[in-house]
Amino acid sequence: MIEIDGVLVSKGKAGVYGERVLKGHRVWDPFRSKYAAMHAKGQVVELSSGMVVLYLGAANGTTVSHFADYVEYVYAVEFAPLPMQDLLMVSDIRKNIVPIMADASRPGFYAPMVEEVDLIYQDVAQHDQAGIFIKNMVFLKPGGTGILMLKTRSVDVTKTPDDVLVDVVEKISPHVDICSHCWLDPYHRDHAAIICRKSQD
Repeated sequence: MIEIDGVLVSKGKAGVYGERVLKGHRVWDPFRSKYAAMHAKGQVVELSSGMVVLYLGAANGTTVSHFADYVEYVYAVEFAPLPMQDLLMVSDIRKNIVPIMADASRPGFYAPMVEEVDLIYQDVAQHDQAGIFIKNMVFLKPGGTGILMLKTRSVDVTKTPDDVLVDVVEKISPHVDICSHCWLDPYHRDHAAIICRKSQD
């Protein structure tokens, strides 16, 4: 990962979402991207050339565009039509983004076009975030990394965010090895990053 003066940046063409430029690099804003917030909180997951990423909940392509600056290519899954329009414009500039309009809870629909990946990154606001994550583990290589950006208020507003985090960690633990987790405040309230790895067994 590239940092300039302690700020996370990427090297691609700027102007995706009005991001700042620092010494010719795009500033990766932690208030706009949960991945950048996770990095700012000290949870570093390296991105490198040659990596293939499955991104679930790509939205407008803000974080996707930064991923594309680092990795070989990104399969970017988004279901909502309006964000998909922005994502298509981003992918028109960054040819290593493969936009897929599909529901992340139904991976069978995009299975024919997605290979095994090195990293699964999920940022969806649906109720069954853990279930969606588990279903998509089929695409992750043994030894690959999964990052679940947990939106606790989308899971259960009747429970505390801490309880929701515990529940989700318990639900996905039989399927992956949990490496770490952290809260993303002050950048994203009631959001947590769960970092895990798929067993090589």
